[in-house]
Amino acid sequence: MPLPSRMSGVIMTGHGGPEMLKWRDDLRVPEPGERDVLVRISAAGVNNTDINTRIGWYSKNDANAQDTGWLGQPMSLPRIQGADVCGHIVAVGDQIDPARMGERVLIEPCLREVDGATLETPWYFGSECDGGFAEFVRVAARHAYKIESDLSDIELASFPCSYSTAENMLTRAAVAAGETVLVTGASGGVGSAAVQLASARGARVIAVTSASKADKIKALGAESTLLRDDDYLSALGERQVDVVVDLVAGPKWPSLLDVLRPGGRYAVSGAIAGPIVSLDLRTLYLKDLSFFGCTVLEPEVFGVLVRRIERGDIKPLVAETYPLREIGAAQKAFGEKGYIGKIVLTVN
Repeated sequence: MPLPSRMSGVIMTGHGGPEMLKWRDDLRVPEPGERDVLVRISAAGVNNTDINTRIGWYSKNDANAQDTGWLGQPMSLPRIQGADVCGHIVAVGDQIDPARMGERVLIEPCLREVDGATLETPWYFGSECDGGFAEFVRVAARHAYKIESDLSDIELASFPCSYSTAENMLTRAAVAAGETVLVTGASGGVGSAAVQLASARGARVIAVTSASKADKIKALGAESTLLRDDDYLSALGERQVDVVVDLVAGPKWPSLLDVLRPGGRYAVSGAIAGPIVSLDLRTLYLKDLSFFGCTVLEPEVFGVLVRRIERGDIKPLVAETYPLREIGAAQKAFGEKGYIGKIVLTVN
């Protein structure tokens, strides 16, 4: 069956509120380049990156500045967002094995190749190039990972962005079996993924969450939980944690360093409680701490994640689903944080 020339999807027309997201039925179906595949999208997850990009949160100036992309550079608009994608390959470029046609794939959100060129600085899927909030997307074949699993497309779409971010943080911080890991923001997409993935490595996980979600977080692998308003230092004591996986930051940030052991590691990929924190440099150097800012995925991370999914080491956490056309309602529910895991949009 020939592919259509036009598709439906959602474009971001500027920075601001949900009104910047427009439904279109006349978007051009992209054609794969020589090293690309074309993916018919089944489901796409909602995540912080999409919303932060839309509202201009990454800008250190204001939403009307020229540094609103996560790379700190101007964005090309309009843009089809969406970093979490599960779908099926329906066309391949001239240099790609035709046997890949029909494969169910997850798309790696951190792109090192676009339009046949290797990028010096990786792009983010749905930010520097079009992503998954449409019926079809073009991506370099190397970033479309075949997945063999009994999970549904909706369940699989909950994995790519949040779980690869979490796995990357654990990889960068070299989390090992027997170590103690403190995870903040543990009920969100990345936080709940980090709980599962750290536990799968054999680490002892302490998770920060709300009282209403504590039992569910323990069921994911956390040995114990702290409440968001708890005094971490009083609850844990000094020098009791090997690694902090932080998605929150905010005013309680200094105590995260106090609970780290000498030689401890701190990994961060979010700042939902506020990006500006106070650092006593004496804590950093006298305790020989290592800091890891985590955005670009290490090359091995996504392949490791796919294998963990296929082995059943981790499980999907789909809180709600919405049709793509209802993306505004989905992002509103996402912002209210009344759930554990991911919200996923159905596309085809």
